[in-house]
Amino acid sequence: MSLTINVAVLLAVIIILRLRRRTQARSRNDEQLTVVIALVFGVLVAPTAFGETVGDVVGQLANGITESTTP
Repeated sequence: MSLTINVAVLLAVIIILRLRRRTQARSRNDEQLTVVIALVFGVLVAPTAFGETVGDVVGQLANGITESTTP
């Protein structure tokens, strides 16, 4: 059985979970990380050649991580 996860959907879920936290509990680094994740999400969703390239790189990275953790 193979499980496939769309990277854009995964990032959307991460963004929603991060933005639900209280503003007072966030550090500057936490806010910067949220912005970077949101920018990557935007690039993945954008139907441009650059977005497709970034999507391929992220997909290959996720595939490599998945293969390295599978016994």
